[in-house]
Amino acid sequence: MCIINYIWSWLFSKKSELLVVCNTLNDMDHHKTETRINFLQCLDTDVCIYIMSFLDDPADVVRASAVSCFWHHFVIANGFAKQICLKLFPQLSRIDVVVNGSTGIPSSAEAETSTAMKCENSETDHMVYASLLRAITGSKVSRKDCIEYAVSASSTDNFPDESITNTLHPRDRFIRRPSYWSSKGQSKPEVPETLVYKLRTGVWAITEIDIQPFKAFFQHGRPIYSAKSVRFRMGHPKSKREINSELQNLPLQKPVDDKFVWTYTSPEYPMIQDNVLQPFMLPEPILCIGGYLQVELMGRVQRQEIDGLFYTWSVTCSYCHFMIMFIF
Repeated sequence: MCIINYIWSWLFSKKSELLVVCNTLNDMDHHKTETRINFLQCLDTDVCIYIMSFLDDPADVVRASAVSCFWHHFVIANGFAKQICLKLFPQLSRIDVVVNGSTGIPSSAEAETSTAMKCENSETDHMVYASLLRAITGSKVSRKDCIEYAVSASSTDNFPDESITNTLHPRDRFIRRPSYWSSKGQSKPEVPETLVYKLRTGVWAITEIDIQPFKAFFQHGRPIYSAKSVRFRMGHPKSKREINSELQNLPLQKPVDDKFVWTYTSPEYPMIQDNVLQPFMLPEPILCIGGYLQVELMGRVQRQEIDGLFYTWSVTCSYCHFMIMFIF
C-alpha cells in the first residue's frame, strides 16, 4: 500500500510534465515526425528501476537492452539480467565473483578502481548472467538425458542382476527380464538407502524428480517394495583426484556419500505405496553445472516373505524433471 501511495503521489507531482509528454506524443503521431521521446528519461531513476523489476522473462531483458543506447546502458548498469537470474535461481546468490575469461580480471569490488572499470565490470556481469539465462532456458536436450551414469548404491542384494544401473531403464522389464535395483534386506525398517548418480556436463535446471517403486510381480501377492519417504541432495566431490580413483569400476557396491559436498538438500517427501511414477516437485529450480545427485530413500514398508527382512526396490531414475525406479 505504501508503494502504491508513493507512485500516486509521484504521478500527481509530475502531472504537468506527464501531460506535456502525452501532448508531445500526440503531436508526434499527428505530424508523423521521426522524433521519439525516451520515457525513462522523464521518470525518476528509482521509479524506472521499480517498473523494470517486474520483468520476469529473460527475453524481455534482452529486448529492453536493444531499444536504444540509453536503455542498453540502463539495463546493464542496474544489473537486471542478474536480478532475473537470482529470482529464478536463488542459489546463484552464492556466486562471489565473476571473472573475465579473456583477461582473468575479477569483476569485484576490489577491482573497481575507476568509473571505466565499473562500466566494464557491469558489462561483464550482464553478459555472464544473460548467457547463463539463455543456456538454462534455451536448452534443447531431452529431460531424461541429464543423468550420465549411476555411481553407487549404499547396498545391493544380488549384483549385477539387481544393480543400480537398472534404474536408468524407464521400464520394470528390460529384454524380457525384470529390471530393478534392490537393497540388501534389513531387520529394522528405519534403515535408509542412498543412490548416487553423475549428472551430465552442462547447465541443468532440475525442477522435478520422478520415482516409481517396484512391484515384485514374480513373488506371491505381488508386493510393492517402496520407501516411506524420499529426499534429494545435489553437490560436488570433496576431492576430484580421490573421487576419480574411486570411480574406476562402476557402479560401486558401497556407499560413497561422504566423498561429496552436498550443497542442496530438498525437503522430505512422503511416498505413495503404489507401483506408479510419482513426481516430486522441488520448491525451486535447482541449478546444476554438472555435479552429482543423491536419492535418499527413508523407511522400509515391505517385508519379504522368504526371509522376513525389509527391502527397498526401485525401477527407474532419469529426468531433469527426473525418473527413478527402485526396490527397498
